[in-house]
Amino acid sequence: MAEETMIKLAHGGGGQLTVELIEQVILPSLKSTQHAGGLTDAATLDGFDGKLAFTTDSYVIQPLEFPGGDIGELAVCGTLNDLAVAGAKPKALSMGLILEEGLQIDLLRRVLESAGKAAQQAGVAIVTGDTKVVEHGGVDGIIINTAGIGTMIPAAELGFARIAEGDAIVLSGALGEHGLAVMSQREGLSFTAELESDCAAINCLTESLLAELGSDVKFMRDPTRSGLAATLVEVSEAAGFDVELDEVAIPLNKTARAAAEMLGLDLLSVANEGKLVAIVASDAAGKAVEILRREKIAAKAAVVGRICRQNDAPIVEMITSIGGRRIVQMPYGEELPRIC
Repeated sequence: MAEETMIKLAHGGGGQLTVELIEQVILPSLKSTQHAGGLTDAATLDGFDGKLAFTTDSYVIQPLEFPGGDIGELAVCGTLNDLAVAGAKPKALSMGLILEEGLQIDLLRRVLESAGKAAQQAGVAIVTGDTKVVEHGGVDGIIINTAGIGTMIPAAELGFARIAEGDAIVLSGALGEHGLAVMSQREGLSFTAELESDCAAINCLTESLLAELGSDVKFMRDPTRSGLAATLVEVSEAAGFDVELDEVAIPLNKTARAAAEMLGLDLLSVANEGKLVAIVASDAAGKAVEILRREKIAAKAAVVGRICRQNDAPIVEMITSIGGRRIVQMPYGEELPRIC
């Protein structure tokens, strides 16, 4: 297939070009190996004892490559993170590709190599998948669906019902880096300091918290679309508690803050792809921060708020840097389209 530089409709036809695409581009890029029985329609997996977690998500983003990541890494990390915050240890992923006719094969190869690297670093295998090709204009370059399966960590006792008054809210790092890196790329904005996506797998964070704190970890979430604001409003409404956020305590990336101000966006509502929000017992908050800061991706971890009194009409409030209070609301819609 050396002479082929772009995806053709025939690459999705199930014939020789499909075989060549899989064997010469997809599998080598993902660092995947065929099972002993060849490429069958389903993967056979061993070593799954106990309760399982299963999730799936689809990824659409423009540009396909952005500062700090690309759609391949995003698809792997996003699904791994959904398993991780559910209290599971990720074990295996599937990957479905929908490719647009005319897509550059070199671009596809880069995206898949990025996906493969992300999976390897997280200790997870991409074990099965599917590829479809649609006419030019049918999709915007690439759409990726990933599904993930993992084993529940016995120490995980997570849920809205476990949240109690006085619990601490811990954030693993600065807000908005992913969403603003993508938007800045689209808008052609440049800054003195380079702004990069925070795209990363956070299972290393969740597994360490659960291993060392156990049931003191009450709830975990990765604040992706609509950011920290959506996460905390959901927590408040589902658990029935007021939530108080401390603006001064929230770790910030100065470049991301400048980009948000330039674009008229609220950092609390901007998407993140490598951050963790954990609600822990108040006396475990300091230890939680210490555990998270051991990992480079959570070097700025901090306690940013607390769970307050029960309320029939609960609200999320932020104590501002000047001592005032403002209500944090659920964003009406996504401010930055096609971020993940």
